[in-house]
Amino acid sequence: MLTVVFGASGNVGRHVAETLNSVGAQVRLTSRNPDPAVFPAGAQVITADLDRPETLPAALDGAQKVFLYARPEGIDGFVAAAESAGVQHVVLLSSAAVVQIDPMTNPISWMHHRVESALEASTLAWTFIRPGMFATNALWWWRDSIRNEGAVRLPYPDARTAPIHEKDMAALAVTALTEPAHHGRAYVVSGPEALSMRQQVHHIGEAIGRDITVEVSTADQARADLERTAPPFVAEAILAGWKAAADEPPQVSTTIEEVTGHRAQTFAQWAKDHAEDFR
Repeated sequence: MLTVVFGASGNVGRHVAETLNSVGAQVRLTSRNPDPAVFPAGAQVITADLDRPETLPAALDGAQKVFLYARPEGIDGFVAAAESAGVQHVVLLSSAAVVQIDPMTNPISWMHHRVESALEASTLAWTFIRPGMFATNALWWWRDSIRNEGAVRLPYPDARTAPIHEKDMAALAVTALTEPAHHGRAYVVSGPEALSMRQQVHHIGEAIGRDITVEVSTADQARADLERTAPPFVAEAILAGWKAAADEPPQVSTTIEEVTGHRAQTFAQWAKDHAEDFR
């Protein structure tokens, strides 16, 4: 049974591909611009772009299952190609924002809601994985300032989030892809503990063996920092999330352990796994 993994070089997609391969599943990996050095030797890799519907029939030919990321601009073309190819089940990496925020008022919520709605209206079976805060966000928020300055600037240092390890998201996706009981289910998922931003920085410091200074910044300074690597609407959404987290702690889910049978990995473990990224 062939599973196609879209975004197979991404933070979550690559772990989905690796895990499926480790259990002997037949896997086809897709990328907009495949680089042989990025993928395992002997992997079946094909060029596919959700924004270019003409690339999708070849990618989906013979496939029964798909791991997909949210791309609203390409979802109608994907659904048409998947239905035509006889795909049976799609596992979508969505976002908790679709249930936490009104989709009509938030761009991030809207984009994931748009993709979920298209899959719900299709003939395809689906499973939605709705993570909250990705632990990997810390890489583009803080990596450069930690590397270059040994410091992090935070507007709300005591705001708490529950970051989730990308390997846990992948494990949940693989479980949904390999067990039919998850058809039609939507899983809101978080990391196993609520940590302040200051605590998260501390865990990174412990992982790299270096003291990291936390400097309190203004919201305007934080917005400018975020906009160096993200579109303004994304920066604004992140800043609003941090502000809300300063007033109310996040809900911590037990979804990972309940569905996969394994405990969710802590942020401290994530920091150890990514220590070299911060050095």
